[in-house]
Amino acid sequence: MRDVAIVAFAQTRHTGQDTGLTEPELILPVINEVKERTGLKRFGFTCSGSCDYLAGAPFSFVSALDALAAWPPISESHVEMDGAWALYEAWVRLQHGDIDSALVYGFGKSSLGDLRTIMTLQLDPYYLAPLGLDQLSYAALQANAVGADRRELDEIVRRSRADGRSNPYALDLPEPDGEDFAVQPLRKTDVPPITDGAAAIVLATGDLAARLCPNPAYIRGIAHRIEPHYLGLRDLARSVSAADAARAAGVGKAPVEVAELHAQFPHEEIVLREALELGGDTVINPSGGPLAANPVMATGLIRIGEAARRIHDGDASRTVAHAASGPCLQQNLVTVLEA
Repeated sequence: MRDVAIVAFAQTRHTGQDTGLTEPELILPVINEVKERTGLKRFGFTCSGSCDYLAGAPFSFVSALDALAAWPPISESHVEMDGAWALYEAWVRLQHGDIDSALVYGFGKSSLGDLRTIMTLQLDPYYLAPLGLDQLSYAALQANAVGADRRELDEIVRRSRADGRSNPYALDLPEPDGEDFAVQPLRKTDVPPITDGAAAIVLATGDLAARLCPNPAYIRGIAHRIEPHYLGLRDLARSVSAADAARAAGVGKAPVEVAELHAQFPHEEIVLREALELGGDTVINPSGGPLAANPVMATGLIRIGEAARRIHDGDASRTVAHAASGPCLQQNLVTVLEA
């Protein structure tokens, strides 16, 4: 396998409401930032992650390409998933050996519609979607299955929001206050905030990575797994696919200093800590995680970028990033990064 490293990461200063930017205008600053950091103007491969349902238009990713100045023509692909899966595709493409760089980006404007209704569209259209089971309802089913202590959940929310307030890219959310429920047993503060944002990552191989970045974050393991779509076929208190992906990526081969987890609800962090077998010394979501900023279709990619940033800055030598998709952690991608 070729050595592939993350050599640059950029993200928007996320917002909780529509600021009037089009998707190309949202993406352009982060694309320019990673180009400036690496000095690269063109890349061997480009891959993006987004969701047409957020924009309410088919092939919305095509218009987003205006941010790339795609002339002369570029080699480009797209996944209708979080940008973390676009990164996986780019990593696979780099293994072919004929190119040595790739640009990956993800973006989403959740403020444009009713996210609970939109996310229902990912469910089975014959049996589940007609029930009106929305994002919070199935998350509440999982929270009931986990049965975590309320004080532990509250502490996760408090810690995430506090870390988010020290992160200039996350939302400035207040300390959780009150006991109003969104859908029992989930409180309103357990729900990730509506967020608009984008992120971009540059991957490079071999000697190029060392030239572009003083401390490249090398991808030493990456894997994703999926389990049944139907909630009744799974034990919602556990995440078998996250555990399988973690083993395949080699998470347990050495201590993990920092883990960025795509936990949109506090009970999901509990499930993922167990699935990835993270020790008590591992710092979880120092960026604030999705509970501090949740730009759908970029949140998982940001977890990878934040984990890489700890290595770029010299704060850690081995980190783990996790991305999720589907209801109740149905699909999980785990990436191990090392200095």
